[in-house]
Amino acid sequence: MASLKEVKGRIATVNNTRKITSAMKMVASAKLHKAQGAITHMLPYEKRLHELLTNLLGGGDALFWGTPREVKRVALVVFSSNSSLCGGFNANVIKHATQWLDEHQALGKENILIYPVGKKVADAMVKMGYPIQGDFQHLADKPSFAEAAELAQGLMDKFAHGEVDKVELIYNHFKSTASQILTREVYLPMGSQNCHSERSEDVLLRTSSEKSREHPQDVDYILEPSREELLTMLLPKVLRMKLYTALLDSNASEHAARTMAMQIATDNADDLLQELTLMYNKTRQQAITNELLDIVGGSMA
Repeated sequence: MASLKEVKGRIATVNNTRKITSAMKMVASAKLHKAQGAITHMLPYEKRLHELLTNLLGGGDALFWGTPREVKRVALVVFSSNSSLCGGFNANVIKHATQWLDEHQALGKENILIYPVGKKVADAMVKMGYPIQGDFQHLADKPSFAEAAELAQGLMDKFAHGEVDKVELIYNHFKSTASQILTREVYLPMGSQNCHSERSEDVLLRTSSEKSREHPQDVDYILEPSREELLTMLLPKVLRMKLYTALLDSNASEHAARTMAMQIATDNADDLLQELTLMYNKTRQQAITNELLDIVGGSMA
């Protein structure tokens, strides 16, 4: 049995750790409230507009942004966090990004462009030997529409110039504080024919085809100006907003995952404190009993 001094020291250590996890949980909860408000207001608009434009893309000959081509060079935008202590948030993203890289390994590393948003995934990609395209770590902590739009414009330019043939996104979709859905979406080319959904182990791939099945696509819209002019003007804006929405989604998911992780850590610390306190009391009682026995034995002698 551990000595009183050792048990007392462990109690103090666990108590200090509990204070840290409890404080981190409150900070993450406050950040989550703000991030949740941002993504809750953005998602309905982004979803509905994306469905509308997907319907328009499917209503005739595919335009430039929705034209599939032979995939010779691909780009991946993957979202993680800059810091740890958020459960399996980063590990799941890195695991799925690794699976994506394995799928495209035949293209060669020189034909795979990685755009990591977040320090954790950037470090993982560098460790695996993949060169990263720019530094976007600050966006993981402070989402900015202007900088997200700049990244989106860069991807659209590469797609327009034929430097990449396909762009995909991997990020965590915020469902609730206790649930974040790992999501993989085709960003470019844009169109319902390129969106697919599947379930792989614990990974849900949430795409627009699921949403489009909920809303009929046979609506006959009256368009002014022409359909081509309208799509040419709106599609770049929608693509910029889509990337920003994914950034907000990932940010809210990070704070939700950290809130849950710190709550679980605090609960575990409470349980451990109860066990250690019980052990301390038992050890202390045993020491008192031994002293009494020594005193009684000495007086009898």
